[in-house]
Amino acid sequence: MITFDAFKPTEGTPIYQQILLYIKRGAIAGTIRNGDELPSRRVLSALLGINPNTVQKAFKMLEDEALIESQAGAKSTMTLDGEKIAKLREEVLREDIRSIATALRQMGISREEAIRLLSENWEETES
Repeated sequence: MITFDAFKPTEGTPIYQQILLYIKRGAIAGTIRNGDELPSRRVLSALLGINPNTVQKAFKMLEDEALIESQAGAKSTMTLDGEKIAKLREEVLREDIRSIATALRQMGISREEAIRLLSENWEETES
């Protein structure tokens, strides 16, 4: 069963999108695997203290992306394979990089300075 213990909602992004990203990042990291079950929509909405329709919207989007399979009256399960995970990794990284690049440009940071900052932070996280 996929837990949402580490889920921390943040301001400024719709909760359904945060649920999607939480699940996608878990799949990329390997903490969420093929066949893992999600909590029911009702249970997850109670756990997160949100409207069940919000959870329904997130689950519908996961179904549309073929990341989960839902059966009436049954739990929703993850449907992941290597190709889907690679695609998710690319999608999530591109989105994160686009967001960072936008923020840096808004602050007037040059490409060279951005690359320098990335390199410095890359080195710091290796140790």
